[in-house]
Amino acid sequence: MDAKSKTSKRPTQAEAEAAVRTLLAWAGDDPDREGLRDTPRRVAKAYEEYFSGYGDDAGEALARRFTEVGGYNDIVMLRDIEFNSHCEHHIAPFIGRAHVAYLPSSEVVGISKLARVVEIFARRLQTQETMTAQIANAINEALKPRGVAVLVEAVHTCMSMRGVGKRNVATITTQFLGEFRKDPAQQARFMELVRAPNGGFSL
Repeated sequence: MDAKSKTSKRPTQAEAEAAVRTLLAWAGDDPDREGLRDTPRRVAKAYEEYFSGYGDDAGEALARRFTEVGGYNDIVMLRDIEFNSHCEHHIAPFIGRAHVAYLPSSEVVGISKLARVVEIFARRLQTQETMTAQIANAINEALKPRGVAVLVEAVHTCMSMRGVGKRNVATITTQFLGEFRKDPAQQARFMELVRAPNGGFSL
């Protein structure tokens, strides 16, 4: 079920700003002092950007597909897709990279659309585990490929800035579907491509 199917009524801009004022006061500061006077408006605007993925549908992003691939049927991979997301437990950022691959059956999609799918799910309140599965499932449902592989690695500020306070600890999650799940050799190929040096290639 995508975000568009949620039934709860969205608060107004004024209600969102009032909530921020309440949190500022609860933190122990004065929402009316000069430095904080415009903060509620800025935070509400920032939330629209942070969580813009709720207004987007991954299926629509993958809707335009191509069948003319000249007989190509091997791995299609997009590596090092940088993303910023927010932990749904503390609304604290987690920042990382996603690596996405699929084995086409009859259709392929523009490679930028794979990055777009990552962006859509990252710009929601998330757990890394859920986001990893959502990316894989969206590609699987739209393209009906022979297999999908997703690896996400991220650093969570809810762990480094609070709680145990451990910095630069990377969390890694994976999701394998189809041939990537059934065939250890395909998983190994994917992991080798993820970890391979890029040879300094850049544009």
